[in-house]
Amino acid sequence: MLVVLILAPSSHAIELFVDIKTKQIYTEDGPSRERLGTFERVEDKPIKAKSHAVLIKNRRRIREIENNKNQLDKTNKFTVLHKGDKDLALKIKAETEYLAKKIDLLEKEIQKYKGIKVKRRKGNLRLLSKVEKLEGKIKESSKTKIILDQKGLRAQSADGSFKFKIGGRMHADASVSNNDNFSENGSPAQANNGTEMRRARLAFMSTLYNVWKFKSDIDFADNKIGIKDFKLSYTGLDIFEDIETRITVGHQKQAFSRELQESSNDYMYTERSLMNILNAPVVDRAIGLNIAAYGKKWGAQTGVYGESISPNNSSKDEGWGVNGRATFNPILNNDNGIQKLIHLGIAGNYRETSQSAINSNRGGIRYKYETTQMSNLYPIDTGTITTIKNLKMLGLEANGVYGPVSLGGEFTQSWIDRNNGMSSLAFHGWYGEAALTLTGESRTYKNGVFKRLKPKNTFSLANGGFGAWEIAARVGGINMNDGAYKGGSMKNFSFALNWYVNENVRLMFGYDRILEINNSPLTKSSNGGKPDGLNTFMFRTQLAI
Repeated sequence: MLVVLILAPSSHAIELFVDIKTKQIYTEDGPSRERLGTFERVEDKPIKAKSHAVLIKNRRRIREIENNKNQLDKTNKFTVLHKGDKDLALKIKAETEYLAKKIDLLEKEIQKYKGIKVKRRKGNLRLLSKVEKLEGKIKESSKTKIILDQKGLRAQSADGSFKFKIGGRMHADASVSNNDNFSENGSPAQANNGTEMRRARLAFMSTLYNVWKFKSDIDFADNKIGIKDFKLSYTGLDIFEDIETRITVGHQKQAFSRELQESSNDYMYTERSLMNILNAPVVDRAIGLNIAAYGKKWGAQTGVYGESISPNNSSKDEGWGVNGRATFNPILNNDNGIQKLIHLGIAGNYRETSQSAINSNRGGIRYKYETTQMSNLYPIDTGTITTIKNLKMLGLEANGVYGPVSLGGEFTQSWIDRNNGMSSLAFHGWYGEAALTLTGESRTYKNGVFKRLKPKNTFSLANGGFGAWEIAARVGGINMNDGAYKGGSMKNFSFALNWYVNENVRLMFGYDRILEINNSPLTKSSNGGKPDGLNTFMFRTQLAI
């Protein structure tokens, strides 16, 4: 019902008429209109606080009007009971019409969605679950940590379960030799002086689900690409408390010799000892399975291996080997960076050689010593030993460290069984060394292997730091003469002076001199004598991350 009120601004009361057909309200009488009564403007009356009795009386009147609503709708009239109820009745009427309009609008909105049915299906629930998981991962990924420091470029997830690291090494070498005027089979033979990139490697290391460790170490030295470490390890085998276990598969170092186990980044000398002549061709890196366990003062590992990662392009079967190494520390403690330890170790190796080594016309093993990687000068060289059935090796290790002082050495014995009635051969190699850190630092040590020094104060012109300084001396020997077989024997002396600028940069000076040599393929050009007295000077700039 439409109500139209026209109020005269000069009057305080007005008569209202309702049209019976249109239900409109007018202020003047006319056709089909009935008088409603006289009404006064509420605003013109002074507002007075009503008593509690008056409020109760008004509530009763409201209820009476609501009860008579149906009758009012039929007659299209307002029944004015009392003059005081006129304004109250109009107010109720206006509010009722307002609510009715609101209800109509809401009903129209409801009608729009009557045909739409909402169901929670399993598929929808699965989709919702995936969305929630993705949102969770996005939130977690925002917490990924990126770190760049002396350990390289590293990234890890918020919970540390996933890690990634990029590292590498650069060994830039220069070498100079003198007293190297030799001849070999009547031709001049000298050491090459010059420079080379001894090692240039890029390393990638990953941790997956906290317990899987992957490492790849790619070398670009000699302007060629070669694979060094390429292995996957599992470290989640927690059988015994306080025992670290590791199962590794891939191209890796075999379980033999402390010197061979140590990284070239950590070794005190630019080149390994004469003893490595026996170790490198047999127990260096190979594809295989290694199982290791380490306690607080001991370590043990064993493995079975094929051959190196170089492909077998012949029709002959490859060889295989099994070896193991155990270490024990009767003394091992570190008091505020001052290392005190005794290291004892033993290792064994057995290898069935490839079919190529059995054939006298091809394959086999060659033991040789090159003064430096780039010299192309071999003072002792057995040539290729063929008709080999198997090899057996035994290694012994001993080291002691007290603060900045360290002493130690190793011994390797090798036995070669041969086919076709050929006599077996027995070779051996050894070295002993002593080192002193002039700035007081101790060599670091973990799981039966020594690591490089960590300077207490890095070198800095601004802050006055000098880094760490180290000197080391070594005497080594190799004997590959056995009865009528003359593979050569040799002893040499090595000296090293190393400056650890910081944890990543090391400058190295090395000196090597042949003390004694027999059965060498080289002779002195001047008098045809033994090629002893050869001096080699080596310089290296090392960056290791």
